Amino acid sequence: MNKSIFTAAIVLCLTISCSNPQQATTAESLSDPPVSNNSGKNLNNANMNVQKITPYLWVEKDAKAVAEYYLSIFKDGKLKDFRKFASDESGNEAGIETAVIEIAGMEFSILAAGPLFKFNEAVSFVINTKDQAETDYYWEALTKDGGEEGSCGWCKDKYGLSWQVVPTEYYELIHSDNPAVREKAMKNTLKQKKLILSELK
Repeated sequence: MNKSIFTAAIVLCLTISCSNPQQATTAESLSDPPVSNNSGKNLNNANMNVQKITPYLWVEKDAKAVAEYYLSIFKDGKLKDFRKFASDESGNEAGIETAVIEIAGMEFSILAAGPLFKFNEAVSFVINTKDQAETDYYWEALTKDGGEEGSCGWCKDKYGLSWQVVPTEYYELIHSDNPAVREKAMKNTLKQKKLILSELK
């Protein structure tokens, strides 16, 4: 993928993010009202949030499949927008796809525009879980089907995106006023992959 394709992809991203919600800006019209990810309907951006900072995830292909993957993990999520741009619109021979999802109350944008960039551990997303059961759920969901376990609560999903799955009680342990509690929690963290609270206390 050359520089012109990269530039075209960025322009499309900005166009989608900044477009008038009443105007059709792509070849695929999204006129249905917002619906859950299970309905299979498309959506328009009239109901898009104006989020101050939106993570934008570049993937190789199939933005809708990527969106559906994350929506299968975050059960309260929804698909808010999906668009296809043909090769003549995007400057990319294979075309470009975009999607917007909302998971855990936060919008993520997805751009499928070829294998130019890959995720790495320099950026990760923290999931603050309420207990060990929720920690187990997200850890298992993210690491199966091609995901990867890391150390100290870090893992990767099947697309290579890094996550930290952290029970909120963990912060109480490592910030405890009792140095013995802090020391045990930190020492045992280094021995773990998935965080297991019972072994940290």
